[in-house]
Amino acid sequence: MEGRQPWHKRVAEVVIEVGEDIAYFLIAALLLVLAFVILVEAGHVLLEVTGSRGVQDVVLDVLDLLLLVFIVVELLFAVRTTIAKRELVAEPFLLVGVISVVKEIIVLSVKAPDLMGTDKADDVVVTLGVLGALVLVLAAAAWMLRIKEREPSEGEDSPSPGGRDRVGA
Repeated sequence: MEGRQPWHKRVAEVVIEVGEDIAYFLIAALLLVLAFVILVEAGHVLLEVTGSRGVQDVVLDVLDLLLLVFIVVELLFAVRTTIAKRELVAEPFLLVGVISVVKEIIVLSVKAPDLMGTDKADDVVVTLGVLGALVLVLAAAAWMLRIKEREPSEGEDSPSPGGRDRVGA
């Protein structure tokens, strides 16, 4: 009977696990609703192209909203992966960061020509530089994470140096 937890610890673990599942389910449901609401809003904004707003403004707003949908869907994927694997996975969050930064770069680059020659021009250039560097850092982190995941497991089942199994050695 060695190694078994007392009944109250097992019950507490099950209660906490069920609570986590409920919380993740509610988060996923809210993210799903949010994605659909943003998509509907993007459709409404797209219909404004015939109104007094210019095409460039409408396209920028729709693109901004669609990138926001990508962010919400990636977060939804992260929640789904967390539920399935029972562990927190970093890659979806890195992708959310990359998408968020790219979204800001797009918005700033479209607005940049209007700001040139003003006091804010230098701020925009610096901000774009920082955002560009941030994309590179996040992409490098995602790349290193993928390389790490491809490496063989470091557990007991992995072969020992020299090509011989520990079990058969």
